[in-house]
Amino acid sequence: QLQLVESGGGLVQPGGSLRLSCTASGFTLDDYAIVWFRQAPGKERVGVSCMSSSGDSTIYGTSVKGRFTISRDIANNTVYLQMNSLKPEDTAVYYCAADRRTGPLSRVCVFTPYGMDCWGKGTLVTVSS
Repeated sequence: QLQLVESGGGLVQPGGSLRLSCTASGFTLDDYAIVWFRQAPGKERVGVSCMSSSGDSTIYGTSVKGRFTISRDIANNTVYLQMNSLKPEDTAVYYCAADRRTGPLSRVCVFTPYGMDCWGKGTLVTVSS
């Protein structure tokens, strides 16, 4: 059974940092791209960052580029999202999702929330003074 569990959210002041974790079970990261999404109150779920199943391709949303970094630890089947220079507008529930991508699609990352194979339940990030 595919499962994702996010952790690491919390309250942080503007300019601060947080590291989110997304731990997978029931599958290996080698076969799945992992996408971080976020959803602020009253807004749509949007893509934040993605790491391909091959591990050598990443993408970032325009609003987080240069501040957020995605990485993974294959041994622990975990993907991380390091978030620096946080702003109040980063406040949202952050979700990770798994998107099966193998063979010639192993370097593909997409930000659409539709068609994902598995979702975590989310972790709340609040940026406020």
